Amino acid sequence: AAAGISVAEGIRAALTRLDPNVPLFDARTLDLRLNESLGSRRTPMILLLGFAAIAVFLAAVGTYGVLAYSVAQRRRETAIRLALGSRPADIVALVLKQGLGMAAIGLAAGAVGVAFMVRWIQSLLFGVEPLDPLVLGVTAAVLSISVVLACLIPARRATRIDPMRALAQE
Repeated sequence: AAAGISVAEGIRAALTRLDPNVPLFDARTLDLRLNESLGSRRTPMILLLGFAAIAVFLAAVGTYGVLAYSVAQRRRETAIRLALGSRPADIVALVLKQGLGMAAIGLAAGAVGVAFMVRWIQSLLFGVEPLDPLVLGVTAAVLSISVVLACLIPARRATRIDPMRALAQE
């Protein structure tokens, strides 16, 4: 902003030297004008970004909760698998497969939702197409990474089950 003011003052001085009667008012840089014109679009997008971050967090917490409950319910099955020689990596893969299956269903439902909301989304975007493959790919990657991270805690917990103790409790 300071650079824009100094540029405007330089232009004002040059115009005054050429013709002192030429009025120059409200001189601002194109960047400042562009920022002002996009202000009405920026606020909804910042809100949407905040809500999206909250949604990703809630999705991760929900995935964690569902998988933690599933691991607890399948404790006996996991104990039997471990007793019969399954490696901890196999148990982790089993839990990750379940979590990624849920994520795939969620991503598919989200893709359908985006397809229905393209016109509304398009009115809020500037410089990005609503169905930009890069943006959609990054979004899917962020969601998938958050699901994987949410799956790791229940998966690690499942690998620490003591088969003798778990089978004795049932």
